[in-house]
Amino acid sequence: MFLSACVLALALAADAFAVSLSQGVVARERPHATALMLGGAFGLAQGLMPLIGWGAGLVMTAAFAAYDHWIAFVMLAAIGVKLIWEGWRNTGEAAKRVSGWGVAVLALATSLDAAGAGLALDAMEIGPLLAACVIAVITALACAGGVYLGRAVGARLGKTAEYLGGAALIAIGVKILWDHGALALS
Repeated sequence: MFLSACVLALALAADAFAVSLSQGVVARERPHATALMLGGAFGLAQGLMPLIGWGAGLVMTAAFAAYDHWIAFVMLAAIGVKLIWEGWRNTGEAAKRVSGWGVAVLALATSLDAAGAGLALDAMEIGPLLAACVIAVITALACAGGVYLGRAVGARLGKTAEYLGGAALIAIGVKILWDHGALALS
């Protein structure tokens, strides 16, 4: 049961980790604060969403599943385009790291799939509180580590890293659409 919760947590943390990498690229001045902020926000969101999904049960499954991937795509793509735009527009000045509402939007966008996973907790025979705690801790640690890794890589790549970070957010959004069959070739 615990091992299943860890595997689930790693899978759910992947998108948040990728976002943290992209933010680590622009976290030049306060990487510790960025790591704590993203780790805390993403960990909290990823931990709460399975509980919400579990609590919603089968009543909301079809309605939520029909739109969650589009909501996540729009949020991630918008922030990715903004990051690319700011990187292109800036002439030598450092891109800004996301904070405040931007972090909340990213945390929500990357945790929507965790709500869907919450619906499957009973079938996986994982207790919802155990799963939520494991998911929250693993996501928080992965995101904090992602900020530091992104910072190390970003320092070597310079401005190109800003473009790659924005492109990564858009790619995550497209992958979410692909995984949900919204981009399937007919």
